[in-house]
Amino acid sequence: MKKLVGNFVLSFLLISTAGTFLVNAQDNSVKPYLGRWALHFQEGMGWLKVEQKKGFLDAELLWRWGSVLPVADVYVANGKLVVTRVRNVTFPEKGGKKRIHTMTSVLTLEGYGDQLIGKMVMPHKDGKGADVYYVHADRIPPVPPAPDLSKVKYGKPVKLLGNDLSGWRLIEPEAKNGWRVVKGVLINDPVQIPGKPHIQYGNLRTDAEFRDFNLKLKVNVPPGSNSGIYLRGIYEVQVLDSYGKKPDSHNMGALYSRITPSVSAEKKAGEWQDMDITLCQRHLTVILNGKKIIDNQPIEGVTGGAMTSDEFKPGPIYLQGDHGKIMYKDIVLTPIIKE
Repeated sequence: MKKLVGNFVLSFLLISTAGTFLVNAQDNSVKPYLGRWALHFQEGMGWLKVEQKKGFLDAELLWRWGSVLPVADVYVANGKLVVTRVRNVTFPEKGGKKRIHTMTSVLTLEGYGDQLIGKMVMPHKDGKGADVYYVHADRIPPVPPAPDLSKVKYGKPVKLLGNDLSGWRLIEPEAKNGWRVVKGVLINDPVQIPGKPHIQYGNLRTDAEFRDFNLKLKVNVPPGSNSGIYLRGIYEVQVLDSYGKKPDSHNMGALYSRITPSVSAEKKAGEWQDMDITLCQRHLTVILNGKKIIDNQPIEGVTGGAMTSDEFKPGPIYLQGDHGKIMYKDIVLTPIIKE
């Protein structure tokens, strides 16, 4: 996934309602809002973390696509939580005029303080109208301690790729399919025609869904190309031509924008690379080309492009197919048996 350019402005105003979790209108306590929130809405998903360190309130936000980004400001006043992020928008048709693009959400605490409901309003760039997203959110339980992977029990390995696309389908039925299987190799070739409108190619997912597992595969990344392997459809392990670059949370083998590899272990573009990925109890281990680059690290939340923000149900393996040519083969998943 490519980095989200710039910042957004987002205001979260959390207001109490009758018959729900009560917040005194004059209460400026931040405690009810601290923690991580899974944001759900019809058009996509999001994630918000609000934390306080040494008396300083801070927050991070993911909205649908791109990266988890820090906010510009966050504060509580009169029982309302306000979170802001900013992005400068340039208008080439107006001689390069710049404007700050804003997003505003109003969410209300519900239940026992473990849910939020409300809406987010995103004004159109031309100033004519706005898109409205009706949002509800669930407080995300703490990540459990790291599991002892030496004691994990596995089931029977499942070969996910055969001689055709049986067992796989596009996530977006209306998108163009750039995927095909040739002699056991899964190839995506999203060709764009110069001078023609951009063609939207589809992401590919398994019909089957899984919980925790080990996934082994081989991937070949052409020069400058980009893809991603989504675990359970929500956590993206980055696939990118990043050979020769320093470790970064957007490079090959990273959990996109969340976990940075400990070392750079990718090969040159065009070479087959081995990936060994274990997802267990919201912890991630990634071995790239024989080097452990993520070691049983906790996952704080979903990544941009996730199918849902629900981290507690089975989901598919999904391969990103709208960024560039990519090839996969020898895809084998071994489920972890829950005792």
